[in-house]
Amino acid sequence: MWTLADIPDQTGRTALITGATSGLGLVVATELRARGATVIVAGRHPSPVARRIGGVPLPLDLADLASVRAAAAAVDRPIDLLVNNAGLMIPPYGLTVDGFEQQFGVNHLGHFALTGLLLDRLDGARVVTVSSNAHHGGSLDFGNLDWARDYHPMRAYRRSKLANLLFAFELGRRCPGLTSVAAHPGAARTALTRHSPWLFRFVTSPRTRKAFDWWLIQSAESGALPILRAATDPAVAPKSYFGPDGWHEFTGRPVLVEAAPAAHDEALAARLWEISQRMTGVCWPARAGMLTDGP
Repeated sequence: MWTLADIPDQTGRTALITGATSGLGLVVATELRARGATVIVAGRHPSPVARRIGGVPLPLDLADLASVRAAAAAVDRPIDLLVNNAGLMIPPYGLTVDGFEQQFGVNHLGHFALTGLLLDRLDGARVVTVSSNAHHGGSLDFGNLDWARDYHPMRAYRRSKLANLLFAFELGRRCPGLTSVAAHPGAARTALTRHSPWLFRFVTSPRTRKAFDWWLIQSAESGALPILRAATDPAVAPKSYFGPDGWHEFTGRPVLVEAAPAAHDEALAARLWEISQRMTGVCWPARAGMLTDGP
């Protein structure tokens, strides 16, 4: 069974991790740095964490495409590992700076744009996109991507997490020069759950740990294991998807898991890709290394 002890030495590798200032991203950044990687800590306020773990700060707000462009432009070195980890989960309705529904805008469009803008520095790299088991209930309504009508926080979250997987698998098809994989953490105790209904907050309360830990919810350290395996296991194949092996994939050790059939729909992925290009203004080339940036 794969554990932290199986992470190989990371000396000489450069890893960029979004949302690395807290939760799962912070665990991933800390573990990679401890094994010798140069870690670029990407987030809205990255400097304190970067100083603490010995990383490189990179200001990044995925809800603002101007910030995404500035962050990408500031990366002045090849990237061996990109972990698209940052995200929002079931907040009240809101829009990004650019007018996108915020879960779709941050979880999918921000990472779509960042990865595209970094493409010329990702030759031979591994890209890990963090999804959720909630994607199994997700669907795409291209006529209502901004949720201008009938907004439902969980349905919007599921949509964004399905988009993450469609992107990860399509990236592997379009850019065979890199290794695109995905992971989900199961149910992890992080600040991501702050907008959850009262029942989930009860389950995640420190007062109920003895009743629910290890089968219904786990620590951020355990939730990060599928991401770390996807990021570092030398045997990982392109388009792999990792998650916990426990009941309903809520908790457990990191193993290969199955994505919903919709996540493997190539026609759906291609349509999402083209629409994402139009929404972000980041146009991907037919071949890696020839990125154009425009509407």
